[in-house]
Amino acid sequence: MKKGLIAVCMLVSLAYGENVYERNCVPCHQNLPTSLQQMFKNYLLVYSSERFVKAGIKHYLKHPSRSISQMSKLFLDTYGIKSPTTLSEKELDEAISIYWEKFKVFDKLK
Repeated sequence: MKKGLIAVCMLVSLAYGENVYERNCVPCHQNLPTSLQQMFKNYLLVYSSERFVKAGIKHYLKHPSRSISQMSKLFLDTYGIKSPTTLSEKELDEAISIYWEKFKVFDKLK
């Protein structure tokens, strides 16, 4: 009985140990041919700064449409447009901040 309880506790801690980005973004994107890093580069090329990249991503996730997507026409024809996010405002901001920190290049350039 005690071993079963410990196993359940470990599984729960693993599930909740992931952050909002890993729980809500990574699973859907892992089977796409374009990585989250490449999508980040697309946003960075268009929006340039942290503030504008985050605002662009947030707007797209809340109001997805072809006209504002940074993906190619072929990608959109193949995979379509995502559904609007169901994340709360706080979760969305947290996920976008984690995404930014993971792939930003500014502090990595020497």
